[in-house]
Amino acid sequence: MSAGRSDSGAVCLVAPDSFKGTMSAEEVADAMAAGVTEAGFPALRMPLADGGEGTTRVLGEALGGEFHSAEVGDPLGRPIAAEFCLLPDGRAVVEVAAASGLTLTDQSERDSLQASTRGTGELIAAAVGAGASEVLLAAGGSATTDGGAGAGAALRDAGLADVPPRITVLCDVTTAWEDSPRIFAPQKGANSEQVDELETRLSELAEGMPKDPHGVAMTGAAGGLAGGLWAWFGAELAPGASKVLDLLGFDQALADAICVITGEGRLDTSTREGKLVAEVAERSHQAGIPCLAVVGELALAPAETDGLGLVGVREGGNPGEISASARQLVEAVL
Repeated sequence: MSAGRSDSGAVCLVAPDSFKGTMSAEEVADAMAAGVTEAGFPALRMPLADGGEGTTRVLGEALGGEFHSAEVGDPLGRPIAAEFCLLPDGRAVVEVAAASGLTLTDQSERDSLQASTRGTGELIAAAVGAGASEVLLAAGGSATTDGGAGAGAALRDAGLADVPPRITVLCDVTTAWEDSPRIFAPQKGANSEQVDELETRLSELAEGMPKDPHGVAMTGAAGGLAGGLWAWFGAELAPGASKVLDLLGFDQALADAICVITGEGRLDTSTREGKLVAEVAERSHQAGIPCLAVVGELALAPAETDGLGLVGVREGGNPGEISASARQLVEAVL
C-alpha cells in the first residue's frame, strides 16, 4: 500500500486486546501508538476486549460509563469487592472475571469442583439493583465449571427469577456446553478424574433445564455459565469480540484507516475460536485495509498467520518491544 506520510487524513487504527496477566489493552495501545508515531503516522487508539478480562474497563472508559463496586463472593465464597459499570444508555457491563475469575484464586487453592459462579450472580443482581436495563456479561477468565448453578441460585435469591433481567453474555469462545470441562477445566486445576466428574455434573444439570444446552455454540463459555443463563433466564449469547467492536464503532473508525495494528498475549490456534485478533483481521480484510499484529508470543506458522488475514506479525513482550515492533511493521507495509 502506498499511502505516504503526507496523507493528512490517514491514520493507523491501533486496536489491541490486553496481554493477559501482563498489560492492559490501554497499555498495549499506548505502546503501539508510540511506535506508529515514530514511523511518521498519526495513530487512533481503540483499546479492545473480546468478552474476557478488561471488558468492563474498555467499554466503560470508551463509552463514558459510571463505575460501581459491590461486595460479592469470590469463586470459593470469600467476600471481595467487584467492579461493574453503568453505561449512559442504561446497560451495565459485568465481568465474570471480577467475581468468579481464575486470577482471584492462588494456584494452590484452585478447586474446579467447588468453584462457584454465585458471586457473578450477585454482581448481576447488584447491577440490576443499580438500575441497569440490561446486563452485558463478559464471560472470559472464569475459575468455574458449575454450569451457572451458583449464579442462578444468587439470581433466584435476589428475586430475579420470575421476571429475569435482560442478559447478553459476551462469549470469548464458541465452545458448546458438553465440551467445556474437557477443554477448559484442566486450566482451572482439574485432573482427568475431576474432568470426568464435571462432565457428568453438567450432563445431569442439563437434564433439569427448560432448554437443552448440548451442542449449542457458546453455551460452554465460563464453564457453562453462559449455557445456564441461556437455559434458565433466556440470556442471549453473543460473540464477545464482535459485540465489543460494534459497541465501540470499530467499522466506522476502520473507514478512515490506512492500516490496523492489533494484538494479544499469545497468537495460537485458539485465536480462531472467537478471539479478538481474528475478528479484527477479518473485518480489516473485508474493508481492504492491511492488518498487522504485535503479540506477546507467536505460536503459529507463517501460513497460519496468513490464513488469519494478517499481513505482518511481530513479537513484543514489554512496552519498548511492542513500540519497536509496531514501528517496524508500519514502516514495512506503508
